[in-house]
Amino acid sequence: MSALHWDREGLDWPNRAASKFVSAGGLRWHIEDMGSGPIALLLHGTGASTHSWRRFGPILASRFRVIALDLPGHGFTEAPRASHLSLPQMAQSIATLLGVLNIKPDIGIGHSAGAAILCRMALDHRLDAKAIISLNGAYLPFGGPANQFFGGIAKLLFLNPFVPTMFSWSADAGMVRRLITGTGSEIDPEGLALYGRLFRNSTHTASALGMMANWDLEALSKDLPKLKTKLTLIAASNDKAVPADVAFKVQDMVPGSKAILLRGVGHLAHEEKPAEVAEFVFSEAARYGILTKENVPEAAE
Repeated sequence: MSALHWDREGLDWPNRAASKFVSAGGLRWHIEDMGSGPIALLLHGTGASTHSWRRFGPILASRFRVIALDLPGHGFTEAPRASHLSLPQMAQSIATLLGVLNIKPDIGIGHSAGAAILCRMALDHRLDAKAIISLNGAYLPFGGPANQFFGGIAKLLFLNPFVPTMFSWSADAGMVRRLITGTGSEIDPEGLALYGRLFRNSTHTASALGMMANWDLEALSKDLPKLKTKLTLIAASNDKAVPADVAFKVQDMVPGSKAILLRGVGHLAHEEKPAEVAEFVFSEAARYGILTKENVPEAAE
């Protein structure tokens, strides 16, 4: 399986000018570094990449130094061995990368699985941020058929070396649109085309399946009540991937946390309405003392 090539699939990559490649922990990472100010670490969800922040990241960069990265095996970051696609191992790998970069984030912003990784890092004392903002965070074990998929079927698919290739061959525009619509979100044609580019790459697909196969949310949910980092949970009313009530359940589990419900958007809320989601981030960052009032846009006050 061949990975995405920066000089081929990455020629028109969103925010390409902010991109660079760094070796850390045995992997070659793709990261984006833009803006100035307090450091915001952005972690995308399973199956996505830095492209998902294509409009959201530059808005944040008006007030933050934004560090976004492709998770291991996703996008243009090198794929690790299968055992390193677990939640604790990903948390460790990202911490190693931050050490090489000599970066200490002031705030972590994670979407879906990215939010779970940030919390795992904080629980394992690998992230000393003042706050974490979760965008439709996937924290709790899935129920019903979804739990069966993540617990067993994904593992079987991951272990079959032909599955990622077959999936990639079938990832036409119609299939990509159905997958995204299935999350409860409607995104622009550029976003759909970029997801299609990712899904047609077998290494990216294999790594996404590997995350699902190695994901253990039982352990994370048991540890969440011990989280000391300030946590804001932003949920979306139309989210079909991670129901909005997950955020409110986690709010009850984590002392001092805060849940916010956005209406009219789905799982990819930050791609649907990046400016609106960014306003919540600016406001919460000010509330936590990460941004001063002078650095917060008027609309977010």
